[in-house]
Amino acid sequence: MWNQPYRKTDVEVGARPLYPMMLENPQLRWAFIRKVYSILSFQLLLTIAVAAVVVSFRPIAVFFSTTGAGLGVYILLILMPFFSKFLKPMAMFKLIAVKCLTLYTFWAARRGHDFNFLGPFLFGAIMVLMVFALIQILFPLGRISVMIYGCLASIIFCGYIIYDTDNLIKRHTYDEYIWAAVSLYLDIINLFLSLLTIFRAADT
Repeated sequence: MWNQPYRKTDVEVGARPLYPMMLENPQLRWAFIRKVYSILSFQLLLTIAVAAVVVSFRPIAVFFSTTGAGLGVYILLILMPFFSKFLKPMAMFKLIAVKCLTLYTFWAARRGHDFNFLGPFLFGAIMVLMVFALIQILFPLGRISVMIYGCLASIIFCGYIIYDTDNLIKRHTYDEYIWAAVSLYLDIINLFLSLLTIFRAADT
C-alpha cells in the first residue's frame, strides 16, 4: 500500500477530458487555459494600478476629465468603475459572479453542454442594447430606464462570459490566447460597468 507511487488527483493532470468526445490532449488545453487566465489576471491588475495612480494624483485626474486626449485615454483604459464609492462591494460582487459563471461553464462542459448557440443571440442582444443606449442619450427616459439598461447589459455580459469561456475550453486554438484573454477581459469590464450603472441609478 505505502509503496504505490504518488498520484495527483488534480483535475488538470489530464486523466479526464474537459468535455465528452474531446480529441486533443487535455494537458495541452489546460496549459492554454492557464496561459489565458494568467494574461487576464495581469490585465485586470494593470487596470487597477493605472486607476489607483489616476485617483491618487489630482493633476492626472483633471487631465482625464477635462481634455479630449485625456478622455480618449480614459475610455481606452476603462477607468470609470474605479472612481465610484461602490468600488469595494462592486468588485466583490463582480468577482463572485465571474467565478460562479466560470465554474458553471466548466461544470456544464464536462457534462456535454455546448454554449456555442449563444453567439447569434448575444450579438443581436448587443445590437439592441446599443440602440437602447443611443435612445437614452438622445432622449433621457429617467432613472428607471437607466436601471433597466444596466440589468439588460449585466445579463448579456454574463452570457458573454459563459460563451467566451466555452470557446476557451473547446474552440480557441493554442495561438489565440491573446484574443481569448482580451475577450474575457472586455466581458468582465463591461459586466462591471453595467453593475455600476445599476448601483448609480439606485443611489440617485
